[in-house]
Amino acid sequence: MARDSSGRGSPTRRDYMKYGSALLGGGLLAGCTGDAASDSTTTVSESTSQTETATATATESEDDSSSYTVSMAPMGDVEFDEVPETVFTILGQHAGMALALGYGDAINAMHGPSYHQSLWNNFIHHLDGVTVDWEGIYSSWPPTKEKLYELDSDIHLADPAKVDSAEGWDMSDIEEIEQNVAPWFGNTFSDTHQKPPAEWVDSYEYYTLWEIFGKVAQVFQEEERYEALSSIHDSLVSNIESNLPPESKRPTAAMVLFSSSDDDNMWGYKMNHPGYYSAHTRPMKTTDALASAIGEGYGEDGGNIKLDYEILLEADPDVLLVLGPMTDYFNIDDIRADLENHEVAKELTAVKEDRVFTQGARRHGPLLNLFQLEMTAKQLYPEQFGEWPGYVNGEPYPDIPADEQLFDRDRVAEIVTDGVN
Repeated sequence: MARDSSGRGSPTRRDYMKYGSALLGGGLLAGCTGDAASDSTTTVSESTSQTETATATATESEDDSSSYTVSMAPMGDVEFDEVPETVFTILGQHAGMALALGYGDAINAMHGPSYHQSLWNNFIHHLDGVTVDWEGIYSSWPPTKEKLYELDSDIHLADPAKVDSAEGWDMSDIEEIEQNVAPWFGNTFSDTHQKPPAEWVDSYEYYTLWEIFGKVAQVFQEEERYEALSSIHDSLVSNIESNLPPESKRPTAAMVLFSSSDDDNMWGYKMNHPGYYSAHTRPMKTTDALASAIGEGYGEDGGNIKLDYEILLEADPDVLLVLGPMTDYFNIDDIRADLENHEVAKELTAVKEDRVFTQGARRHGPLLNLFQLEMTAKQLYPEQFGEWPGYVNGEPYPDIPADEQLFDRDRVAEIVTDGVN
């Protein structure tokens, strides 16, 4: 792609895929020139209506081709003249959304592609025809401007506020890439309702995982796929919530990630926290054992806290959910053996009762969300939703008899591969 000395390329169709508002070029740039913005009060608000926040506006451009506008915080209105064909991503939830809409092969970048490929393949193994091949693509965190020019993507499916927080980036860089390469479109700080960088506070809103997915579906003009998958998700959550046992009979639980370098250190994650990180645990309405032991305010910035076994024993969960072993980077058998042989950890109720279970990921897209809702329901409430068959290290998500599955794999695969018939 030819470029002049300023770095701007010769006009292409992406010159018409632009922001419909002056958000980046106006108030936000002004807000980053002084220190006053850092003292501002967070005014982010949570989106309250999936219907309201999932409406695209079609317009006609000057050359009579159909264009459309999709709105999402923090970008505002983003205008496209046609559906993007090449997709830059950073975090797993955005990549998972592209995959669910049939655009997995269009992804040219993501953070930790080998990690995510090993994780995704363990779940989508049960979705006939749905595959990923992300080996060798650009590992995109933190991104470089040079690489973004080289990739020349049609869309950066990433949160510009998140990229602005990376070393070496500022608002002028964000605007440069938007103008010269392609728009930004993403929302990351809805993960745990974190406070975004000061320059972005006034333009930020929090969305659920599926609300963000609805916005991304508009970008790819795949609203019917989204609606079909969303219907399956809504039915799954409704089934779980309507069949939960009384609160007095629900187990306590904790979610942890063990350090790969120090077996005595781990991180604990909130299970009932607002945001899409907890989209698969919050509907379970179980007691977060760590919150009970440490206090609800733990890990306010990211919904997590560094732990040791003494703190974990004080919390003493009935069920221990372990992140990581469904990738090639952790081994659930080794983790269980370490727990059973540790002088403190072996006293945990979850260890004594053999209720240490494998979990997948917190940055999950819609497909992983369906599987993780099912697995978590079975791990916590086997009497209500069927026994969890257990995860065998190095193998895919376990086979579950058709009459014990909480959602229809064949229907999900059909939607992803063939669209809505």
